[in-house]
Amino acid sequence: MPQISWVRDELLLACALVVENGWRELRQTDPRVHELSELLRALPLHGDAAVDPRFRSPNSVSRKTTDIATAHPDYTGEATKGGRPTREIVADFLKHEAEMRAAAEALRVGIASGELHRVPAQPDEVDEDGEASAREGRLLTRWALHRERDRGLRDRKIRQARKLNQPLRCEVCAFDFGKAYGPLGSGYVEVHHRLPLHVSGPRETRLEDLAFLCANCHRMCHRSYAGESWRTPDALRAERSATSHAASPAS
Repeated sequence: MPQISWVRDELLLACALVVENGWRELRQTDPRVHELSELLRALPLHGDAAVDPRFRSPNSVSRKTTDIATAHPDYTGEATKGGRPTREIVADFLKHEAEMRAAAEALRVGIASGELHRVPAQPDEVDEDGEASAREGRLLTRWALHRERDRGLRDRKIRQARKLNQPLRCEVCAFDFGKAYGPLGSGYVEVHHRLPLHVSGPRETRLEDLAFLCANCHRMCHRSYAGESWRTPDALRAERSATSHAASPAS
């Protein structure tokens, strides 16, 4: 079969297993390797590739754990050639272990529940360079975007705001669709999760978990940049404020 490169989501799960094993590789006969092999073959990422028994076989999974283990900076032997994505996932686990392990667990929960198999691919689950978001990977980003586009959830959030006499405007830049576009924009606003799935876990979305955003700020909250792929409205507001102050002429 043609070689299929490991994607971020798969490396996330494999590296979490290596971390749990004390940053040591796992052999082909290890039951955990067989369990991960079955999980990787179940991911809705590679189409019909999983029908081939060689795809993400226990042997290939074991080899990838070796790539990951030997990419650790404390490894004293000769590193295998795991490639740049493998080195990047190792670096991310070393820098953000708790969040990366939480993302791996959320991904496992999504697959085990069948939820991720029911979520259709989203057009912006990868960035303009075709890369998945740094912490979450492609599937958790897909899941989060699908939730945010749930019309019923957004409508309930808007009804709650009106009941509480809260304005329907962007929480970052204060843009108001109704004021800008009149009746066409009246009652329209987008919603964004205040916390990503790798932090909140795949719990049922509560209305207080959602923030109102305009389309531009929403895109910036999700944009992958400098190794970060999720921004809270508060963080984006701070970035926007800092940029505005930097651009202002000195008095």
